[in-house]
Order: sequence, then C-alpha cells, then structure tokens
Amino acid sequence: MTKHTCKLLVIGAGPGGYVAAIRAGQLGVDTIIVEAKAPGGTCLNVGCIPSKAFIHVADEFEKANHFANSSPIGIEVKKPEIDLKKTVAWKDGIVKRLTGGVGMLLKKNKVKSIEGWARFLDGKTVEVETANATETIHAENVIIATGSKSVELPFLPFGGDVISSTEALELETPPKNLAVVGAGYIGLELGIAYAKMGSKVTVVEALDRILPLYDKEMTRPVAKKLKSLGVATYLGAKAKGKAAKGLEIETSDGKTETIEADKILVTVGRKPLTEGWGLEELSLDMNGNHIAIDDQCRTSMRGVYAIGDVTGEPMLAHRAMAQGEMVAEIIAGKNRTWDKAAIAAICFTDPEIVSAGLSPDEAKDAGHDIITQSFPFSANGRAMTMEAEDGFVRIVARKDNHLVLGIQAVGGGVAELSAAFGLALEMGATLEDIAGTIHAHPTQGEAFQEAALRTLGHALHI
Repeated sequence: MTKHTCKLLVIGAGPGGYVAAIRAGQLGVDTIIVEAKAPGGTCLNVGCIPSKAFIHVADEFEKANHFANSSPIGIEVKKPEIDLKKTVAWKDGIVKRLTGGVGMLLKKNKVKSIEGWARFLDGKTVEVETANATETIHAENVIIATGSKSVELPFLPFGGDVISSTEALELETPPKNLAVVGAGYIGLELGIAYAKMGSKVTVVEALDRILPLYDKEMTRPVAKKLKSLGVATYLGAKAKGKAAKGLEIETSDGKTETIEADKILVTVGRKPLTEGWGLEELSLDMNGNHIAIDDQCRTSMRGVYAIGDVTGEPMLAHRAMAQGEMVAEIIAGKNRTWDKAAIAAICFTDPEIVSAGLSPDEAKDAGHDIITQSFPFSANGRAMTMEAEDGFVRIVARKDNHLVLGIQAVGGGVAELSAAFGLALEMGATLEDIAGTIHAHPTQGEAFQEAALRTLGHALHI
C-alpha cells in the first residue's frame, strides 16, 4: 500500500476541486487531488460543456432549416441533414481538449493527481482505490468537492429507454419521439435542442409553469419558442411510469394518458453526492441533504472544507470555482471570506435567460421599496440585425437611492451580458451609474443602459 502525506487533499476534480488545487499549487501549498474519472467533473465531461456543444449544433441546424425555407435575409440552401454521430465525436473532442488542459494545469502547478475512488477513514485520512492498488493519503486540510448527481425517480429508474442528461448527450440519432420529465433548465435546454434536430418533444411538468425558478415574464418568450417548435407541454401533470410505447402520465385534470416516446429523459433535479466516500466516518453537520458550511466554506470539523454542489444551492460551476479559489487562499494563510453580492444564473434555452441578484418579487419580499422597468430587444438595433427581437433586459432598484438590487434578461445570446450584470451588482452600481456608462453601438448591451434610463423615467429609444 502506497502512503502519501500533504498539506491539502482535494476530493473531486470538478470545477471547484480543480480550481482549488490549481490555486493552492500556485501558492506553494503541497496538494493532492483525487478524481474517480477524467478531471473536470460532471460539468466538463457530461454537463455544462457537452450540453452547450449540443445546443450550438441544434441552433446551427435550425438556422440551416430556416435558410432552406425561403429565409427573408437572402440566404438560400438545400434542406440540411444531421449526423449526430459526428456531433457526438466533435463534442467529445472538445471535452478531451479541456480535460487534457486541466490535467496539464494541475501538473504545471505541481499538484499530484490520483485517479481512483476516495473514501474517508477519518477526518484527515482517505483510502483511494486505483486501478492497480490501494493508496492512503493523510492531509492537514481536506476539501470535499464531490459534486452532485441526477435525481432518479423510483418508478422511472435509469436504464434502457429511460435516460438522464448524461445519456442524452451520447445518442447516435435524434429520437423520433422524446418525452422530457421536468421543465427545469436541464430538461428544456436538451428538449429544445432535440426539437430543433427534428425530434417530436413532449414536456411533462408537475408544477403549473415551465422553469419554475424564474417568473412568468421571464419565461414567456421561452414558452413562445416551445410552441413554435411544436413542443407539447403538459403542466400540472405527473409522470406515472413507463408504458409499452412510451410514458404514462396523469394530466392536470386527473386523467391517465400515454405519451409516445422512444426515449424518456428524466430531468427532475440534481442532489449532492454524499454517498460512497465515507461521510458516515465524519462528524459533519448537515443542512438537509447537503454539507453545512460557514462563510469560509468550513465544515463542523476542523481542517475539513466543502465546496460546490455538495454544499447545496445554487448548484453552479462558477460558484464552486469561486469557493475553491477562496478556500485555497485561506489554507495558504490569506484572509478571505465569502462576500459575493450576486451569482448570475443562466438558462441556455432559446431564448437564453440570465438572472443576477433579486427579482422584483424577491426584492419586495425582502422589504425593499423598489422601482423596476424593462427594455425590449424589439427596440434594439443589434437584436433586429440578429433576428433576435424576442425578450428584454430588466432592472430592479431601490426607490430611495436607486441602488441596483437585481438584473434579469431574456433573449438571444444574453448569457454574454451576465458578466456586466454581475459586475454592476458587485460594484454597488446605481441606476445613474449604468445609465451614465457609454454602451457601444450597435450592441445588445445598449438594452442594459436603456433599461436603466427607462427605470429613471427617460428612456431614449422607446
């Protein structure tokens, strides 16, 4: 049995874990990182990156079909075809480049990587089952970054025609009929992509609206797109189980129906991965089914930290990355604490949705007296030239001093505005700050400035 000692041991090489290890290595901290598979975790291997590759292909295929059907902008092409095997191979190439890059960065910063499954023996010691041996690691400090996994329904267990988002990104052909259980961001991102590729998609959602985490004003353009793609949506409906030719559901009026489906994609959420690595050997305080942490990501055990999805919502890669960087610096002796004003959340549907800070309802519930207005992309020149006029930018601010509390947007490509939204909130911007900043013309970012102007009562282009 090989034995190792180190100052920092990181369990899990997802976005949070590998960033923590790289930053610790940069700061001269003796670091070991353990990952069961390729570096990058769920996000890089079977989540964020491959799904966005799929979405890009679906968007390009939809454009080609648009041009094949007498597009008004003057481009005419023959009806396109899609080879999903080539798409998967291309997607896998991107993943390989990125995972290889992470591995090189770890090595460059003198982080020792061990591939295998780690299991705690106590708060300072883990045992790792590798392909060839069992290795023991004793560390002064440990970061738990084990991530999350897809929630499985007991009456629709994964396997065969019932798939998770992981298998949905490996299909060799678009299914003729696809049933999606869950109208959250994962289900709608993939459902829209497959609808664009030619699948007949049906979405089943137990709640009374799609994308329940966003308000109806934000999701209305997405609902419009679903309708234009021919996606059938059952709201207030419950999946009951697999039928002979698809999915059996109970509709909102209590009737039983069978939805024809070659594949059933279950996307009812993700849960922290707390099983299989020895949680029972640790005396950690829990907050529901995730690990409780303080504002330095410290757990209830001295020298044991936790970051990312295993610590609960928001389950976002960029939150995990920021936590990982912070903890590495704390272990290196720097004075850091979690004091983020906002973490932007992005839904890569069509159109895209971005939310940073408080929504109007959240701000009111927090006791703020607010003013809020939106600026439509239908009045934005750049959006017109991109054939992306659906959607808007909305700003929420305090009425008394005009401090911006939240910024939301829905529209084509608005994910790229998230950095500007986050920066404005972190810097404590007022409506006057945003309105007084010159935004380049013609860009979608002008809608951000115009939303601030409109909230102040003097929009220029509406």
